[in-house]
Formats: sequence, C-alpha cells, structure tokens
Amino acid sequence: MAGTEQQASCNNELVNPIISMGLQYSGILVISHVLQILLKPLGQASPFVQILAGFLMGPSGFSRIKAVEKFFIQSYASGYYEFMALIFRTIIMFLIGLETDFPYLMRNIRPASIIACGSSLACTFFAAAVTFLVFQETASRGSSFMMSLMIIITLANAASPIVVRVAADLKFSTSETGRLAISSSLIADAYAVILLFILSEYKSTSIAKWIFFFFLYFIIVGIVIVINMYLANWLNRRNRNQKYLRNAEIFVLLAILYVAAMALEHFGFSSIIASFLIGSMFPRGGKAARTLLIKLTYPIHNFIFPIYFGNHGFRANVTKLKNLRNFMVFCILILSSIGGKIVGTLAACFHLKIPYREGVLLAFMMNLKGHVDMLALTIGLTDDLVLSQNFYDVMIATIIVNTLVWGPIVAFMVRRESDIIGYRQIHFESQNPESELRILACVHSPRPVATMLGLVAASRGPRDVPITPYLMHLVELPGKKKTNLMYNQREEDELSDEDDYGGNDVVEINDAVDMFTSETGLFVHQIKAVSPFSRMHADICNNAEDIRASIVVLPFHKHQRIDGKLENGKQGIRTTNQKVLRHAPCSVAILIDRGLTAGSLNPSGSDSLQHIAILFFGGPDDREALGFSKRLGMDHHVNLTIIRFLPASSRGQIAGVNIAHKTDDVLMAISNDEVEKEADNAVLTEFHNRYVVTGQVGYVEKVVESGAETASALRDMAEMYSLFIVGKDGRGHSILTTGMSDWEECPELGKVGDFLASPEFDISGSVLVVQQYRPSKHDDDDDDDKQ
Repeated sequence: MAGTEQQASCNNELVNPIISMGLQYSGILVISHVLQILLKPLGQASPFVQILAGFLMGPSGFSRIKAVEKFFIQSYASGYYEFMALIFRTIIMFLIGLETDFPYLMRNIRPASIIACGSSLACTFFAAAVTFLVFQETASRGSSFMMSLMIIITLANAASPIVVRVAADLKFSTSETGRLAISSSLIADAYAVILLFILSEYKSTSIAKWIFFFFLYFIIVGIVIVINMYLANWLNRRNRNQKYLRNAEIFVLLAILYVAAMALEHFGFSSIIASFLIGSMFPRGGKAARTLLIKLTYPIHNFIFPIYFGNHGFRANVTKLKNLRNFMVFCILILSSIGGKIVGTLAACFHLKIPYREGVLLAFMMNLKGHVDMLALTIGLTDDLVLSQNFYDVMIATIIVNTLVWGPIVAFMVRRESDIIGYRQIHFESQNPESELRILACVHSPRPVATMLGLVAASRGPRDVPITPYLMHLVELPGKKKTNLMYNQREEDELSDEDDYGGNDVVEINDAVDMFTSETGLFVHQIKAVSPFSRMHADICNNAEDIRASIVVLPFHKHQRIDGKLENGKQGIRTTNQKVLRHAPCSVAILIDRGLTAGSLNPSGSDSLQHIAILFFGGPDDREALGFSKRLGMDHHVNLTIIRFLPASSRGQIAGVNIAHKTDDVLMAISNDEVEKEADNAVLTEFHNRYVVTGQVGYVEKVVESGAETASALRDMAEMYSLFIVGKDGRGHSILTTGMSDWEECPELGKVGDFLASPEFDISGSVLVVQQYRPSKHDDDDDDDKQ
C-alpha cells in the first residue's frame, strides 16, 4: 500500500506541472489575444501586450488568489518551464536569423557595433556603480562580482526578439532606423551572451578550459552551418517539382538545430547567438528556406511569442516592491538602465552624426528587456550565485516593468517621429544611383518572371551597390470565396490543394527565382497576395509601403503570342494597373514583355551585351525614367543610349547637350512649360557630365517636326534595342507626340508608351513605361474601389 501511494505521489508530481504549465500557457494565449484586440487600435506592439498578459496571470495579478497560486506556481515545476523556454528561445532566434537582412548587417556592422558598444559600455559602468548599493539594500550574500555581472547583463542587454517584433508591428522594420536598431540589439545580445558564459562558468577558473570551450563553440556552429548548406541544396534538388519540403524533411532540419543547441547548452554556452547564426547562414534560395519560413512564421508569431514573452511577465511579482528598500533598488535600476542607454546611445549617434531625434528613439529601443537578462537571473538563482530572493524578485520586476513602461513610449515616439522614420519617397531623378534600391516586381503568372528578374539584375548596377528585390505573385481570388483565411491556413499547413490559387504557377515561379538566385547570388524576397481584382491594387500599394519600395514594376495586361502579336489578358489586370498608377506610394513602371527578350537582360550573368534605349521627350516622368536608367548604365553588361527628341524649332540651338542657363535674369513669372524645360535641361546636363562625357552612356538627338516624324524615327530603331524605357506622361501637349497614332488604346501607358505597345509598332524588344510618384495621385478619391 505504501509503495502504491508513493508511486501515485510521483505520478502526481510528474503530471501536475505539465497540466498547470499547459493551462498557464493557454490562459496567457487567451488573455494576450483579447488584449491585442483591445490595445492594437491604440498602436501598441504585440510583445508589450503579451508580456502584460503574463503579468496579469502571474503573482502580480490573478495568481494572488490562493487557489490560482497553488495551481500555477509550483516549486518543482521550474525545470519544465526552463526547458520550454530553451525550446522557444532556440526556434525564435533561428527564425530571426532567417528573416534578418544579413547583407545590411554586414554593410552597417560599424555603426551598429558603435551604437551597441556605446549603450552596453555605458550600462556596464552604471551597473558597476550601483552594485554595492544593491548588494547592501537587498541583504544579499555570496559573490558581489556575480551580482555585478547579472546587473550588467540586465542593463546592457537589448532584447532582440522584442526589438524585432516591435519594429515589425509598428511598421518601421524596413526603415534605416528600424534596421539599425535591430542590428544593434543583436550585437548587444552577443555582448550579454559572452558575459552569460562567464557567469555560468565562473567556477571553472581554468583559462585553458575557457579557450577550449570557445573553440568548441565555433566548431559546432560551423559544422551545423556546413551541414545545412549541403543538406538544403540536396533537399532542393530532391523536391524539384514540389512546392515545399515534406514535414519529415523539415523535422530533420530542425532536429539538427536542436541537437546543436542542446550540445552548446551542455557545455555551458547559451544557444541564443548560435541559433541566430545558424538561421542567418542558412541557404536563402530554394525550397528549404522558403518552407521553413512558411512553416515557422505562423506558429511562432501566434503561439510561441505570446507564450515566451507572457511567461516572462508571469514571473514578475511587483508585490515585493512594497518594501521600501526593494522599491528604492527598483527605481535605481530603472533609472540606471535608461540613463546608461541614453548616454551611451546618444554619444554613439553623435559620433556617427545620426540626428538627435533618431538617437533618442534608438536609445529607447535598446532599453527594451526580457531575453538574455531573464536567462542570467535563472542561472544565478539555480546555481545560488547570489543568496537573496529579494534581489531576484526586484531584478525580474525591473525587467518587466521597464519594458511595460518604455514599450508604449516607443510606440508613441514612432508615431510622433513618422516624418523621420516614415516612408519617404525620393525621386530617381534626384537619387544617388549608388544608394539602396528596393524594387517590387509583380507577376500574375510565370510568363513575365524571367524578364522581371532580368530587369532586377540589370538594375543592380555595380556589385557593391545594395539592392533588395521583391517578387510579388498576384493570384486572383474567385468571387465565390469570401475570405482569405482558408487560403492562408491551407498555405501554411497544407491541409488541402492550392490548385485554385496559383496551381503549378507557384512551382514555375519558385524554380525561376531559385535559378536566378543560384546564378546571380542575389536573393529575391517572395510575396504572395490572393485577392479579387477589385482589391488587388490595395495589396500592392500596402506591400510597397511596408517594404518602402523605390519603384513598383507591373506586368502589362497583354502578353505575346507565338506569332509575336500581343494578345489581351484579363481585364482585371489592366484595371489593377490603372489603380496602382493612381494610388501607389512610389514610382510605378509597367513592363511590356515581348517574350523574345525574356532572358536578354542578363539574369544569368552571361557576358552578352544588351542594348537599352531611353527615349527622352521631357517632363517629370521622363526625368524619372532617366534617373532609374542611371543604374542600368552602371552595369557592364548593358550598353545604354539616351535618345533625346527635340522640336525642329530648336535646330541650330543644340550642340551636343548645349544647355543655356539664364543665371542673371531678373526674377519673373515663368510658365509651367518653361519650368519643366529648365528642370529637363538641368537633369540632362548633370547626366551628360557624369555619364556621357565619361563614355558610360551614349547620347543621340533626334530633331522632329511632328508626331508622325517621331513615330517614323521610332520605327527606324525598332530592332536596335532589347529594351525601350520611356516616361508615361507629364510632357503635356507636345508637337513631338501629337498625332503619333490614329487612336490611343492604352492611356495608362502615355502616348509614346501606347505607340510602342501598339500592333503597328512591330518590335522584338520589351518596353518599360515609368511614372514618377505624384502625391496628388495618391490622395485621389477611391471611386474606382467602389466599382
């Protein structure tokens, strides 16, 4: 009987923690989603809401009720929670690594490191200064050095998962400030993890052992990275005709990650940075990375993040702050944390010449906590490094309250500073061609993908110029479907077939993108949007704003037949293009793909020379097309020529690009036409001096007297170029274009673009029609949306 009772007692100890943990996680999920519904309209990011949910569930909230406390807070359950925290930390950092813009991090490693080091070192000094006071006021026993390390980790740490999610939720993760904050928080985490290793292995005084462990750390991480490279490439080849990898194959990839993480934890290392490095070094192109992103994003964002952050909030017990000494220590730590972050970050920003307002926002972002610091306190409590429960209670309360207080302040600052971190469109005509290009190329089917990718490759210019391309697959949602929910669920867990939503087009597009990435080394971010044609333009514009696109490239609604003629596609595609032209938050281009040049724009990096012509008639759209073409002219595979059309009245006044500027004229009222001409001349002069004089770009002038002569000149050069680039409109009623054709079929292309796309202009080259961003167009009414 005694043995039976003992066995039942053991079973209860085994089952109760699991049941209580499951119910606790369920409660956190429910409360966090309810709070998200209530607080999201107020602009609060999800991590703060999730931490608040756990805070309300914990001893500061519902767990103050004795029955709830007895069920949820069990001393022998801590091991279960720590194990689950390890599982969650590993997969979270792996996903962050997969999603991180690693090329940006490498390009900006210096400013990110200076900001991270500035904030971390300032917090280190602040922490060292207050350690003695904290040690005395919390009546602690043990090593004051260990306490100092824990305080340093707590103050210096910048919780990168929270920073990543806050930047994404507040929609500035693609801004310069957001990306710099994310990069700096990751480096600050690395500093905290190094201190964490010293904390956990302090009892081992052998320097040789420490060196061996560090060597072993990099060996394990390097081996996993190499294994992933070969395994991912093999899986991509094995599943060549499949949309995604099988679940068993995903399980193998994740098993390798967890085996490495457990091995590192066994040797005393935290797997946080290792998981991030493994994710960031995972081969981006191919089905393996694509499947991992699809499979992991939904469960991590909707389940793991709420539980992970909520569990941090659950551990905070602010009732311990009723003690005056504890409250004083709490206030000192809060002030030391924000003081160190502001002093260190602003000093770094002053050195880097970053504006003061952006520096303050960066300081507040770097002050978010709840990641490595919680792990440091867990290690200290488990290993009895500091014997004072008061100290741990105050430190955990400091971490959680700090984030709950400064989180909403960050959200407020982001809204207030929208003028400096918001989406700011810079016209190509005034943009430095060596600045980063963010291009959103849209396709409805696999047909124009090759030419779109070729345009992306040509737009890259020199290999050291950063470019971030996105390919958006637009899929029509049939009218009988009322919601996207079923589609999104099926895409992520593959409960049913997707033939009605893209079908085999997905496989063909993915294969084309994968081949492009393998041949050029340029990673293309893929997006899929499923919506009816009536709302498709909104998806394009919203995504362009989210990624801060420099230009959106749309496919023409006609496609080329085998006989070379253009055939009409779905009318909804044309309507979508027209709406995007009116409402896009950036410049827009429409690509008329002639088909025969699908591979002519050098997506594969061949040595063939491609001839591209810019047709310049004047006006803002032509200047935008000229500005965009600067990047094409910097590619050594492209022979770029500007063809400027001039009226016959200018004969005798033109010599090369002899541009007359009246600098000494008395100020007078100038007509819009004269203003545009002055702007055209200024842009051409700068372009000529920089590119034509140096021989990078050719320059030709065509003097014509009417639209008919313009059409004739265009026909003469029809077979000379593989791509024609022209502005949509903006030149007004010009004698250069009036009467080019009998009637205008596609007004959205402008007069010249419509002629180049018409059946009477028989060419094999593609055409790119560019429209400059116009705020007035973006603010037009939405009458078309209601149709």
